[in-house]
Amino acid sequence: MEYDAIKRIYGNYSSVYDLLFKSFFHPRQKKAIHDLNIQSGARVLDVGIGTGLSLPLYPRDSEVIGIDLSTGMLRQAAKKVEKLGMTHVTLMEMDACNLAFPDNSFDYVVATHIISVVPEPYRVIDEMRRVCKPDGQLVIVNHFVSSHPVIGMVEKKCDPFFRKLGWRMDMSLEDLIATSNLDVIRTSKLNKIDLWKIVHASNNKAAATVSTN
Repeated sequence: MEYDAIKRIYGNYSSVYDLLFKSFFHPRQKKAIHDLNIQSGARVLDVGIGTGLSLPLYPRDSEVIGIDLSTGMLRQAAKKVEKLGMTHVTLMEMDACNLAFPDNSFDYVVATHIISVVPEPYRVIDEMRRVCKPDGQLVIVNHFVSSHPVIGMVEKKCDPFFRKLGWRMDMSLEDLIATSNLDVIRTSKLNKIDLWKIVHASNNKAAATVSTN
């Protein structure tokens, strides 16, 4: 999808997004962020913050920056920040494919339910790794096409419909790992039948530098 289409779709969703999707998406966000065990004083980037459902999950002794392409979604997130007094949170309108931060800026970079939305998912991963410190951690929560032949076929058949709603259904986790050179620590799911996965990875920039010398 093109950027204008993404902004339009999620701008339309913004006022009802929590009502439609919180019960479905929030449990995965909660598990992913809890499992990071974020340390006091850490800097965290949440890529695709949306309406800010994940913001209350971050410890208040960390510094959290949430970015999103949609003005409407950020407007909803700003209401949460003000209501809950989250002075440790900063919101910015920004393209995830072109993060306006220096290299090695964050201890943790989080992207929940966003990789299937952006036009250039591999570029987003590259940007996440760039702004994450060499010893930092990345976490991605996303739907990946099933390895089960029947389920995978159904998902791919449904892909054109879901693209009209704002996300794709045909992304392969194996391809994402290989193409992005992710150093995966572990993957997990909410339950055995969940088609969404939580991917924790270390930012192996230092290892990549050593291997090329």
